[in-house]
Amino acid sequence: MSLADKLGKKFVTTVEIDPPRGVDISKPLQRAQLLKQFDAVDIADSPMARVRMSPVALAHLIRESIGIETILHMTCRDRNLLSLQSDLLGAYALGVENVLALTGDPPGVGDYPNATGVFDVKSEGLVDIISKLNSGADLAGNKLSESPKFCIGVAVNPTAEDMDKELGRLKGKVDMGADFALTQPVYSMSVLDKFMRKAAQIGTHILVGVLPLRSSRHCEFLHNEVPGITVPDEVRARMREVGDDGGRQEGIAIAAEFMAEAKSLVSGAYFMPPFGDYEMAVEAARGCF
Repeated sequence: MSLADKLGKKFVTTVEIDPPRGVDISKPLQRAQLLKQFDAVDIADSPMARVRMSPVALAHLIRESIGIETILHMTCRDRNLLSLQSDLLGAYALGVENVLALTGDPPGVGDYPNATGVFDVKSEGLVDIISKLNSGADLAGNKLSESPKFCIGVAVNPTAEDMDKELGRLKGKVDMGADFALTQPVYSMSVLDKFMRKAAQIGTHILVGVLPLRSSRHCEFLHNEVPGITVPDEVRARMREVGDDGGRQEGIAIAAEFMAEAKSLVSGAYFMPPFGDYEMAVEAARGCF
C-alpha cells in the first residue's frame, strides 16, 4: 500500500534522513534498514544550505535497496523552473512518488553565502507545478507523454505568530493539490489541539513533527534559537532536572508521552532524529506502530 493510500486509513509514521556529505551511502542505507517499520523515510534536500548528496539519488537507492517508501524533500532554492520539472519527472521515473514542497533555506545561512538562490517560485508555486505535472502537462501547458501521480506534501508551523496567515497559506496549498502537511516540532498538547481545531476546516492530513530532546542544552537551544519551535516551561524543567546523564531517556519519554495523547488528533507523525540518533526516533515512535 502506497503512502497516498495509507493517508486517512492508518496512522502514518515517517522519519527524516539527511543525505551524506560524500558518496559513501553505507550509513544512510544502514539507517534506513533500522527504520523499516516506519511507513516512509524523508530525504532532506541539502538542509541549512550545506552541500550533501542529491536527495533524488538517495531516495531511489533506499527504495531499491531497502524497500521502504521515500518522501523527497525538494527546495526551490537551487533549481529554476526548467530544472524543477526535469528533476521531478526524473525522480518519478526512479520510483519516488512522494514530494515535500519546500521553499528552502537561503544560501546565506550555509557554507556558500555567495551562491545564488534561484527561487523562481516558492513552495506554493512548487505545489502548483507538481499538480500540473500530475494532470498531464508542464507549467507552460505542454502535454506530457505520460503523467506522474505524485503524493504532495507541504510544511506548516502550528506555533506561527500569525496563525490566520499560516492557515491561509496551508489552505492555498491544499487547494492547489497538496495531500498532506508535516508540522514543525511540537511539544505542547494545548498548542497542537488549538492548531488542529483551526486546521480541521481545511481538510487535509496533518503529520505532527516530533524532535526528541537529547539534553537540557539541546532543549534550550531549540526554544531560544530556532524560529518556529517553542518548548513549554514544564518540559524544559523536566530536562533540567534529569541532568546530562538522563537527558536522552527523558527526551524519549517526553516524546512518547506526547504521541500517546496526540495520536488521536492527527493523521500521523514525522520524526526527526536529533544529532543522527535514529534509535531515539525508533524508541519515541514505538507506540505509533
